[in-house]
Amino acid sequence: MAEENITLDVLLINLGTPEAPTPRAVRRYLGEMLSDPRVVELPRLLWWPILHGFILRLRPRRVAPAYRSIWTDEGSPLLVVTKRQAIALEASLRSALGTGVMVSAGMRYGDPSIQAALDRLRARGIRRLLVLPLYPQYSSVTTGSAFDAVAAVLKTWRSLPELRVITGYHGDQHYIAALADSIALAWRCRDPGRKLLFSFHGLPQDYHRKGDPYYSQCLETARLVAARLGLDCDRWLVAFQSRFGPREWLRPYTDHTLLEWARQGIDHVDVVCPGFAAECLETLEEIDLRYRKVYLDAGGRQLHYIPALNDGAGHITMLTRLVQTHIQGWPEQRSS
Repeated sequence: MAEENITLDVLLINLGTPEAPTPRAVRRYLGEMLSDPRVVELPRLLWWPILHGFILRLRPRRVAPAYRSIWTDEGSPLLVVTKRQAIALEASLRSALGTGVMVSAGMRYGDPSIQAALDRLRARGIRRLLVLPLYPQYSSVTTGSAFDAVAAVLKTWRSLPELRVITGYHGDQHYIAALADSIALAWRCRDPGRKLLFSFHGLPQDYHRKGDPYYSQCLETARLVAARLGLDCDRWLVAFQSRFGPREWLRPYTDHTLLEWARQGIDHVDVVCPGFAAECLETLEEIDLRYRKVYLDAGGRQLHYIPALNDGAGHITMLTRLVQTHIQGWPEQRSS
């Protein structure tokens, strides 16, 4: 039964998206993201001429068509899904905890900003804030950067809420179950591929060498999901996508892996992207369009992309349980 006096504000954070699939909008978005010192750790004096002199002049024109290929009548898939997640999570939490729960979605880059999302919560008298970045595997580039943005806003407030931050949930049993269930559902609808590829967003190798736990958490997520599905070790593999620039990134690379599998005669594969909580450029364009073409052109016959958890009932239930776990022990949960 719901405890109707519980007061809780949840800030749901995702990466962000351009406002439109145009070079100008993409330039603004990339400019904000690539200016973040968590994302690019090069000295500013070295990085600024590269960013403004080359990347922001050339890359938006190349990237905008990719965004156009996935854009919907409602807008960016990532933004549309994240808003739906916030609405569904609020309804679920209110059912479980009471009407004093509010969920607000903010993007690390672009709109609605984390500032706007926090202002929305503040307007109704925020007391307790749980920050939930939708990054199951922690990286300083994603979760760390999201916390920086939250802290930058809160440092301007005179009165601060009680604060907790969920720094990741890569091994959470309900997250693992939701992923495994989504794969099992796909396989009930059609035959499984000969191989299952867990494709995660890439990370520069030197970030990993400096101690970022992202790589090991990706491996652990895949291992737990494979174990739950009862897969032999030769049926699945972890790879990394979305690398950028000339530096070495986490290996193996997703596109190289698919190319090699096709050349080996592995003609039917499934790809799932456990690190993405909502459909986005990396899942819909990179995997389901561009890398599919790489695989088929090399001789593969079938590549099935297994969708992200999005705002499906299993994902919302999992996020609800995650929030409930992380508010345990919060003193005086009931409002007076």
